[in-house]
Amino acid sequence: MPEGHSVHRIARQFAANFTGAPVAVSSPQGRFAAGAAELDGHEIVQAKAVGKQMFLEFDHGLWLRVHLGIYGAWDFAGDISVDPTIASAGGRMGQTNQRGTVVGSHEDSPWSIGAPRRTRLRMAESEKLEPELETWPPEPVGAVRVRLLTEWACADLRGPTACEVQTIEEVDRTIAKLGPDPMVDDVAEGEERFTAAVRKKATPIALLLMDQSVVSGIGNVYRAEMLFRARLDPFRPGREVPEEVVRGLWRDWVHLLRVGVETGQMLTMDDLDPEAYARALASRDDRHWVYHRTGLPCRVCGTNIAMTELGGRKLYWCPTDQS
Repeated sequence: MPEGHSVHRIARQFAANFTGAPVAVSSPQGRFAAGAAELDGHEIVQAKAVGKQMFLEFDHGLWLRVHLGIYGAWDFAGDISVDPTIASAGGRMGQTNQRGTVVGSHEDSPWSIGAPRRTRLRMAESEKLEPELETWPPEPVGAVRVRLLTEWACADLRGPTACEVQTIEEVDRTIAKLGPDPMVDDVAEGEERFTAAVRKKATPIALLLMDQSVVSGIGNVYRAEMLFRARLDPFRPGREVPEEVVRGLWRDWVHLLRVGVETGQMLTMDDLDPEAYARALASRDDRHWVYHRTGLPCRVCGTNIAMTELGGRKLYWCPTDQS
């Protein structure tokens, strides 16, 4: 499932490429036909992300809410701004990006920022990238729930958990149920909310970090890495975690989320030299402390990394450093 940094990057993509002109909204699949009709022909005036959810405001006061869930993703095409991460993923944004980014490898390609071309940017196991589109707009690929189309850009949404039209009152109610997001909320106020929520619950801290009503945007990767960085037992009840440790978790999330938004990768190892940093961008194997490293030696103490199921998701931790 995409984590908070991906959704913020998607919102930035919409703000940069889809505002200021009427948007043709359709549902090639047909499942969002009624909602598309409510938005069709209006301009997007704001794109915002809160945690794992994105909200697009249209000029007549209605909003499009999208929660990608496990299978959802946006495919972009047209004259759009592309950075190395988006290029490496073939234009697909949303699914957790463990594919890796090789900085500089796309500088002379049609995907380079500063030289936008009318291109199809999509990725699937059985498909090839098509650097130049022969027709505009491109034909929908797969079960496209909603298509947003301007004269110069196209965004296709497939496989979301939620895709619905909301009023501003409904948007406010949705956001009110979410925990603080460091990219949206006042950081100091967010720290107080997060600390208070964690310190009153007997739930294991590993589950609390994934609870979107406690804190927004953290998923399986960031959860495992943050707990290791804090050397914190994943199974310790929230109310038994010292207050200064809880506050440290929030501040680490502020830091890691900003890094993720800027780089497009969940980089959780700090102070890397240039060579190690490039390897971390390019490969998950060089990017994380414990995530997806079951049975491999801990990078700090050498103990084999453990894995178990918790709350329906895989949890990774070091039994020695996080005891």
